[in-house]
Amino acid sequence: MRIATVTLVVDDYDAAIAFYRDKLGFDLVADTPLGGGKRWVVVAPKGGKGARLLLAQADGPTQAAHVGNQTGGRVGFFLETDDFARDHAAFTAAGVVFREAPRHEPYGSVAVFEDLYGNTWDLIEPKS
Repeated sequence: MRIATVTLVVDDYDAAIAFYRDKLGFDLVADTPLGGGKRWVVVAPKGGKGARLLLAQADGPTQAAHVGNQTGGRVGFFLETDDFARDHAAFTAAGVVFREAPRHEPYGSVAVFEDLYGNTWDLIEPKS
């Protein structure tokens, strides 16, 4: 077994697609209308390695209240790379907001960044 897809609640499908595709370089895997304004929108890092993200537009005030705070302020997502410096530079050039300068830990190089809603991610190149 493996975790294939994780839901990320967003406030707008198209804004979320633009962020993940245009700023992080993810592939748009699926964008299928489901009726009633709902869509099945899936993005994934280029190359298809790891879990995919289902971008689910908030439906009602309870879900909308969690957009940008799905993990209670903790880093909730970890994007592994094989070239930290390359991807950190590319993300910075694309306007991705990093909350800290890159740091080098015993487990690898890492920096925390925000998605367009303020959810926190680690960009990480693990030590091999």
